[in-house]
Amino acid sequence: MRVTVDGNSCEASGFCESIAPDVFELGDEDVVQIADGPVPEHLEIDVRAAVEQCPKAALRIQE
Repeated sequence: MRVTVDGNSCEASGFCESIAPDVFELGDEDVVQIADGPVPEHLEIDVRAAVEQCPKAALRIQE
């Protein structure tokens, strides 16, 4: 599983980072940065929760 961000929609609210800080990090340009590579299996539940709770629906999961 991988996760992507739509930089045009992201408002850097920080919900994703608070839920899965090992995967998401707020960048300098008010867009969330995502760790490279596939999401580790033990973090998939947290990443799915972050995607579901994104207020701008800027995150997408790719299976």
